Amino acid sequence: MSEYANAPVEQRIALSHHLSLTAQIWGEADAPPLLALHGWLDNAGSFAFLAPRLAKRFRVIALELPGHGRSSHLPAGISYHYVDYVSAVLSAADALGLERYTLLGHSLGAGIASLAAAATPQRIDRLFLIEGLGPLGDDGSNTLQRFRDAYAAPAASGKSLRVFQNVAQAVSARTVASGLRADLARPIVERGLAEAEGGYRWRSDPRLTRPSAVRLAESQIMALIAGIEAPTTLLLSKPVTPYLPSAMMEVRARQVPRIAVTHMDGGHHLHLEHPDAVSAWLFDSLSPRGEGQRER
Repeated sequence: MSEYANAPVEQRIALSHHLSLTAQIWGEADAPPLLALHGWLDNAGSFAFLAPRLAKRFRVIALELPGHGRSSHLPAGISYHYVDYVSAVLSAADALGLERYTLLGHSLGAGIASLAAAATPQRIDRLFLIEGLGPLGDDGSNTLQRFRDAYAAPAASGKSLRVFQNVAQAVSARTVASGLRADLARPIVERGLAEAEGGYRWRSDPRLTRPSAVRLAESQIMALIAGIEAPTTLLLSKPVTPYLPSAMMEVRARQVPRIAVTHMDGGHHLHLEHPDAVSAWLFDSLSPRGEGQRER
């Protein structure tokens, strides 16, 4: 597998006897900490291009969520849920000795970062969100069917694990699924593979593909994100990602007291497509003129 410039340090973080998380860390040990959270079925490789740029100013800690990357899978019978992700992130911050830090999240990671910032406002310096503000919600129209679908799925696992003959084949599969170019998908894919008989398979827990039995109601999400006190900057793609419709994101953004909303041409993984522009967006938000502005 290929190596990338500015290779990070890898750290294992033991949270309990059955759960350890892995992080990749860029930057100087005494720099202000920035905890970065990746998206669903991604891993720390999602920040392979952005993190070295941010490391000029921060100690970037790209944490791999339970079931993702090289972090532990949850024990049998335990489901993956937003609230538990928040607990894992906050426990990891404790284990890392982060009394106060900046949070950066993409997609699923942005939803988790939003809730973590609402839960512990006294610990968050700033909140940077890419393609997400709060978790996916429930308006009630599909609650019962979603609940039934979740329990109709096989209990032991999600989709069966496919074996790829080589890394290139896995990269190709990821590009088809995500729409990412092969060179952008490669850091995530390479980190997300484990050797198996006959080639490679995904490291991620196959149960992550199971449907969620319950989502937070939209009214609950609105109440929670209203508790975000840190200066917040939200970056959304143009064209809009289908499950992040403009009307919904506009209403959610109005709940956050100190937020700036920016749009950038590109797809869902803006930080992989445009790492220079995204790092400039983040650094510009740190300037006095960037704080508290709201784009409409």
